[in-house]
Amino acid sequence: MAQAIVHDTINQVDPSKVDELAAGQSESPVDARATRREGEPDAAEFARNFNVDDSESPDPVRLYLKDVETERLLTPQEEVDYARRAQAGEEWARQKMIVCNLRLVIKLARRYINRGLDLLDLIEEGNLGLMRAVEKFDPERGFRFSTYATWWIRQTIERALMNQARTVRLPVHVVKEVHSYNRAARRIAQSQNGDVRPEQIAEHLDKPVKDVLKVMSYNERESSFDSPLKGDGEFSLLDMVPDENSQLPEDDLQDNGVLQLLDRLIDKLEGKQREVLMRRYGLRGHEPATLEQVGRLLGCTRERVRQIQLEAVRRLKQFAAHEGVTADVIFSE
Repeated sequence: MAQAIVHDTINQVDPSKVDELAAGQSESPVDARATRREGEPDAAEFARNFNVDDSESPDPVRLYLKDVETERLLTPQEEVDYARRAQAGEEWARQKMIVCNLRLVIKLARRYINRGLDLLDLIEEGNLGLMRAVEKFDPERGFRFSTYATWWIRQTIERALMNQARTVRLPVHVVKEVHSYNRAARRIAQSQNGDVRPEQIAEHLDKPVKDVLKVMSYNERESSFDSPLKGDGEFSLLDMVPDENSQLPEDDLQDNGVLQLLDRLIDKLEGKQREVLMRRYGLRGHEPATLEQVGRLLGCTRERVRQIQLEAVRRLKQFAAHEGVTADVIFSE
């Protein structure tokens, strides 16, 4: 006779066996006469399992665990009766099946802690899977509801981790491939000492090494530029990244000197030449303008503006030469 699978022992079930049973592919049927074990864990035991400190003020996790603890588990016959009523459209029966199986969601959600989502988020996603399981459960097939619901709960939690746990979202098929490579790496690590090399994973999965390297590159942990560095936390990662657009202090001083020289030389130009040069090159707070735009402002043609600009640049270079400065420092035509 196959081992009875019940609500309060779901954590001891082999995951691969659970998947088989949930898919209806088990070699032997589940014993429908299985009953729940006596001595169900109370809220305090749940709190200890989740490292919840009862001495502190109530937090959402502990309050939720206490609420869930008040509902007893259904017997096999009750599962069948409520499932049939739920199929007939009786909403109260559907709600009863959901509420009485919330502890199953918590036990399964525990396995996914530290994967990128908080415990309450994992429970919330698992509850969605539980609701789906109630809608799809067929009591006439002879399986316990906990067996069937386990598959749906795990699926919704795992899909949520794929979609929400990463800052940069990856396609679901890529995330599944990453997980398969990680599982292979763990198996190899258990049988040897030292780091697992990509060549070993490729050999284990019969995949090209380049594919392994590509997929495993997606598994790198994201880091925030604002996260503090180790130590006193005074500096962040952003403080250590060089700014490729910044200049050295001596370059800034040189640029300031050129601007001051240019400003002084422009004042030597005639009024219209000075205006055209400032408008065309965006000097002294002006936005760079086209020949046509400057022509409209000054009431002359594009060609006339071009001639004035050339004459202004020529004279400006002459002024710069008198100052002992090469023309390239000021303008490059």
